[in-house]
Amino acid sequence: MTTTRITAADDTCDDEGPGTDAPLLLLVESNTTGTGRQFAQRARACGAEPVLLATDPARYPYAAEDGLRTVVVDTADGDALWAAVTALAADARIAGALSSSEYYVATAADLARRLGLAGPSADAVRACRDKSAQRRTLAGAGVPVPRFHVAGDVAEALAAARSLDGPVVVKPVQGSGSLGVRLCRDGDEVAEHVRGLLAATVNERGLSAPGVVLVEEYLTGREFSVEVFGDEAVVTVAKHVGAPPVFVETGHDVPALLPAVQAAALVDSAVRAVTALGLGWGAAHVELRLDGDVARVIEVNPRLAGGMIPELVRRALGVDLVGAQVRAALGGPVGLAGTADAAGAASIRFLTAAAESVLTDVTAAEEAARAVAGVVDTAVYRPAGTVVAPAEDFRGRVGHVITAGATPDRTAEAADTALAHGLATALAAVVPTGAAT
Repeated sequence: MTTTRITAADDTCDDEGPGTDAPLLLLVESNTTGTGRQFAQRARACGAEPVLLATDPARYPYAAEDGLRTVVVDTADGDALWAAVTALAADARIAGALSSSEYYVATAADLARRLGLAGPSADAVRACRDKSAQRRTLAGAGVPVPRFHVAGDVAEALAAARSLDGPVVVKPVQGSGSLGVRLCRDGDEVAEHVRGLLAATVNERGLSAPGVVLVEEYLTGREFSVEVFGDEAVVTVAKHVGAPPVFVETGHDVPALLPAVQAAALVDSAVRAVTALGLGWGAAHVELRLDGDVARVIEVNPRLAGGMIPELVRRALGVDLVGAQVRAALGGPVGLAGTADAAGAASIRFLTAAAESVLTDVTAAEEAARAVAGVVDTAVYRPAGTVVAPAEDFRGRVGHVITAGATPDRTAEAADTALAHGLATALAAVVPTGAAT
């Protein structure tokens, strides 16, 4: 296992920007929300020129808005991607390769290996992204996980559900952002959901989808994540999840307030999971549920957390996880010591619709949210007049509010208030066509 060097150094770069002969940091695709833009910003602050390699750069509006250098290439075609990288290397030194997207972390790791640069084990990342292989590895290493089965057809899934004797969670073995994750309470629901998952031959990025699903026991304990960097836990995050049958993340609190025994169990399970999977370079986002005082690993993501968690960690602790990931990719030491001016705690709540709704006065809603003490950021992602449906996964979130303050209980209360009495006022029920007014 390759361990990222963690030092007590200042965790910011010089912020002088790249020079004319700056080395390149290759960014293979990006996530569509959250930290994608920040990866490029941190690269520039560290004196490197970010270069986005993407099949369709227009998928990421920030690239054009920020004047990001882009190379159009089929990132699913290994030969084409390598040819593009070789062409770049003919004119400039390539110093690192990264991806902020779940779907391309293994591709970026492969590039880093071929270039002789810093990065995680591509084989470990690839195996980790397959949740069935991940679960088998963790169970074999004695890391607590839910009971589970892997199924390749409806009959196998139904047999798995019967053996687990209760409601089960059915999910694709690859994916991100709760896509395709669903609670199934009986055989009919299992069969219907499995048929839908197995009918998809490609995922939402157009990449080939494996023809198997994961069927696991439904754990009802509280959900958390542990953000790991290298082989050390940075912080534990309390997660808020919407009502079943879907599992949309509706908020986070940093740091989580927990009894010492449970806090230790979460960190122990998370670090053991990262070690068992052969990771230990850069960031890993480990999701867990408490089962009594046992912390069971739901999944390990070999990348930074989504859901604006890195931004919460920066505001609460003064630790810049995005910058740390960029510096690690560039081969430098990584400083994860917090800053003295950090708030101490931070929370986020996401705006979702309980029923089909239309966004009305977005500006007034944002202003009302910002009027709540402790609010440091708020946004609605879509313009007024947009009709929105109840969220099935992260794509159904239509806004957020972030708060910062001295303690997690205060920031959580402020975020709840700003969401309910601020952002949520932007949602109005859709009146069916022809209904009386």
